Amino acid sequence: MFVDAHAHLYDGDVKLIIENAKNNLVQKIICASSDIETMQKAVAISNENEGVFATIGIHPQDAEQFSAEIEIFMKKLAKNPKVVAIGEIGLDYHYDGPAHDLQKKVFRAQLKIAYELKKPIQIHIRDAMSDALNILSENKKLLKYGGVVHCFNGSKEDAEKIIGLGLDFTIGGVCTFKNAKSLQETLKFLPLEKIMLETDSPYLAPEPVRGTKNESKNIPYIAQKIADLKGIDIQEVARQTTKNVERVFKI
Repeated sequence: MFVDAHAHLYDGDVKLIIENAKNNLVQKIICASSDIETMQKAVAISNENEGVFATIGIHPQDAEQFSAEIEIFMKKLAKNPKVVAIGEIGLDYHYDGPAHDLQKKVFRAQLKIAYELKKPIQIHIRDAMSDALNILSENKKLLKYGGVVHCFNGSKEDAEKIIGLGLDFTIGGVCTFKNAKSLQETLKFLPLEKIMLETDSPYLAPEPVRGTKNESKNIPYIAQKIADLKGIDIQEVARQTTKNVERVFKI
């Protein structure tokens, strides 16, 4: 059995996407959110579909949405047993968008929310690894309930720091790309006990379906690549990555 630990199930035929996933041995999906609208959608989709769970959070590119009222709204949503984490939260300096200082403020605020709610976190870091690691290190006590760096694409040194913070990694289709040699070398180093699988669908479809709309059904391609890199059987990747999801997200 596989788990897709980070997907966005808002577009298309959700029932068909879930059915396609199960036909490819992906039995559970965590539907991530990024703003007010998708938080509500993620929770609704999780309520309507067995094996689907939700995260709630304000993405760094939507940091201007965050407010005291949104914090109250998030805490209310988090009472739903299908809500398994706070995310995706973090820092994104890739695009022009919210000021970096605002992103940092909102990131810290949501780390506190996760701690108060006793939830793990789902972290988005893009072109902001140094600042993100500094914030996580300064707030290590708030990481008590664990979490993951989603779509990890950092260096071995970054990975060592993240492991030192007690966090895990979700690995997506990028690891299958021919130009992802650095990430592939890092994956050889990463303990399988710290890795989960994700699609980040509908984005970042893996080889050999790169360029198509991504779906949770593609998780086995990612698992096979990790198995190849580590010289192990894909069944071992399935078993351990599922165990890791169950440990962190309690599903």
